[in-house]
Amino acid sequence: MTAAISSKMRAYLAEIYRLIDRQLEPVDYVSTSQLAETLDVSPPAVNRMVNRLSKQGLLHHQPYRGIAITAPGRVEALKHIRKQRLAEVFLVQIMQMSWLDVHEEARRLSDGISEAVAQRMFEMTDNPATCPHGEPIPAADGTLPPATDVHLSRVEAGASVRVSRLITRETDRLQYIDALGLAPGQACEVIHVAPFDGPIQLKLGREFRIIGQSLAQLIRVDILP
Repeated sequence: MTAAISSKMRAYLAEIYRLIDRQLEPVDYVSTSQLAETLDVSPPAVNRMVNRLSKQGLLHHQPYRGIAITAPGRVEALKHIRKQRLAEVFLVQIMQMSWLDVHEEARRLSDGISEAVAQRMFEMTDNPATCPHGEPIPAADGTLPPATDVHLSRVEAGASVRVSRLITRETDRLQYIDALGLAPGQACEVIHVAPFDGPIQLKLGREFRIIGQSLAQLIRVDILP
């Protein structure tokens, strides 16, 4: 890689990383159409950027299968994600903004953050391990340990879990999840899972909640002993 990597290029890499990370089943590839829909840009614009990133060795594009992020691309993506998640923490802790709708402000702010400023944010917010939504914050060198949490929709009845992170940034969905008491850090028990992708019944202390599969797919949890 010899050409400079712009903030826009890193943003593409970050979104590809997130799309792969958030799939229900382990995958290595995402489609260009899926990326275009997520970024709300035209397929030709996505194809042009994918070609640029591929020429720099940051992506691997396999026709009819999709795009995969390479090891160097993963490092650049995680460095970008680190700035975004630190910006979220900074806006919530220091600026006292709500964690429910801070994502867009953090995204805009992070585009102009240098690595030095990101490190200062990290120190000012007491070296956080996660963003307000529970997502892990990568290290400054663009590394991140493999995830061990799972989608709530994949948990069997009888398991005790703790919400680790929420993988949506849509304010209305975050508000609904928060109103159910399922913010990151909340422990609960999976009481019943209806067959054929039916609803899931949870117990939070003395209260019960019933949520659908589509919502459960946005909640990742750690299985408790």
